[in-house]
Amino acid sequence: MLLSLTIRDVVLIDRLDLAFPPHLSVLTGETGAGKSILLDALGLALGFRAESGMVRRGAAQAQVAAVFDLSAQHPARAILAEQGIEAEDSLVLRRIVNADGRSRGFVNDQPASIGLLRQLGETLVEIQGQFEQHGLLDPATHRGLLDAFSARPDAVAAVRDGWLAWRDARAALRSAEDRLAQARAEEDYLRHTLAELDAMAPQPGEETVLAEKRARLTHVAQVAEATETAVSEISGDRGALRSLANAARVLERVRDKAGQRLDAGIAALERALIETEECAALLEASAADDEGGSDRIDQIEERLFALRALARKHHVAIDALVDVQRDTAEKLAAIELGDGALKKLAAEERRSWTAFAAACRELSTIRAAAAVKLDQAIQAELPPLKLDRARFTTQLTALDDQDWGAEGGESVSFLVATNPGSAPGTLGKIASGGELSRFLLALKLVLARLSSVPTIVFDEVDSGIGGAVAAAVGERLQRLGRELQVLVVTHSPQVAARGENHWRVAKEVRGEVTVTRVEALAPEQRQEEIARMLSGAEVTIEARAAADRLLASALVEPAA
Repeated sequence: MLLSLTIRDVVLIDRLDLAFPPHLSVLTGETGAGKSILLDALGLALGFRAESGMVRRGAAQAQVAAVFDLSAQHPARAILAEQGIEAEDSLVLRRIVNADGRSRGFVNDQPASIGLLRQLGETLVEIQGQFEQHGLLDPATHRGLLDAFSARPDAVAAVRDGWLAWRDARAALRSAEDRLAQARAEEDYLRHTLAELDAMAPQPGEETVLAEKRARLTHVAQVAEATETAVSEISGDRGALRSLANAARVLERVRDKAGQRLDAGIAALERALIETEECAALLEASAADDEGGSDRIDQIEERLFALRALARKHHVAIDALVDVQRDTAEKLAAIELGDGALKKLAAEERRSWTAFAAACRELSTIRAAAAVKLDQAIQAELPPLKLDRARFTTQLTALDDQDWGAEGGESVSFLVATNPGSAPGTLGKIASGGELSRFLLALKLVLARLSSVPTIVFDEVDSGIGGAVAAAVGERLQRLGRELQVLVVTHSPQVAARGENHWRVAKEVRGEVTVTRVEALAPEQRQEEIARMLSGAEVTIEARAAADRLLASALVEPAA
């Protein structure tokens, strides 16, 4: 709901702050007083086109800010979330227009594109002026409105879910068909590839193991030479073992003559002999293990190079050859099992289409019944609005099967024929300005409870009518105001009398400057304004009495 509108330096308005209550509010005033300027200013905040002529003469810029109350489920919250703007209980749309026509937009004081202002504005306010091509005049909205009127969200959801399920099943089938066709075209190559990989039998991590073995065996000759030299130095004719053994024999000969002085040295020498013999045995064993090392390194290098060549062939790392082997085997298995898998997917696709088509047919039946009720409800509103010769029709046009989608199997259009015998057409093309406003009022009245837009503005809905018809328009606007916040710019006293809130728009000359001012009217002031609207320049006693009667009739609860 629109809470307030702040206007600075827009055309004839220098400074204006308006607070908007719920229900029906009316704006009256003489022609040219500036009522349309208020709507133009509101349009700026809602993202409508800005022009340099909107800036008041002598001012550097014009500025408008509109504050809205957001319900917990209002569609604007989803738009704000997509833009990363935190949604609060109130939403402020602000627009600044420079004297050169350039403008800037703000949402909750954050810079925003004019497109975002308009996107948000379409969820907040609907302005119904003559030939405004949006809202109810947009055929794209008609199917959703009819579905909401039918009060069968389960049927609408069943069609949407059915279409999504069929779309996924069809995509799965086509993907499987494409994979199978490609696999069959490559079958010979795949079999050759798998045979080559199976013969190689690559193992995860094998490259690292082979590289480490190769590095170790590369130095085997150098290690063998060093080992042989060490063994010779230990076990040779003049090696350490012979020297240690000779030393031990010499000491043993004189051991009994030395008392205990040589015991510790002889014991150490015996330990040295044992350790040296063990060292010689270990080195000889190591040398034996390295025998044939050159043969093994050739084998390791041959496998390592073969794996690398195969990996280059498939443009992968060696460790990924295992994945290539598995994928190739799966493709060949898919060829062998492909026909059976395709049959299952095709059956699922047919089953999902059947379920979707059944949901579409059920929704079509619901829509047809709802269309009859909607036509009857709107038709009942037309005679009091001086549209008794007009005919309203909700047209359902069946779509070809290939055009069915998440919204079902038909398009929906609201058509009217304003004269007997004439062919029905779209609202904006068939109805005149005054007729169009009254058609939209009838539509809004019937569909009020379904609207997600909480505020609607009617610009001169009473154009070209008076008397009983104007009274009927006023009564219906008052009734609509019980469901939505309604703002009406009117020249009709019958409509003005129905407003729960009344503003008078007038021009005022301040020095050499003309400005537009807006005044909230108290009850006695309302009587005088409605009397002026009834009698013209000179307000008569009779006009005041008639104004009293209109205001009194407005207090009667409007018929449902």
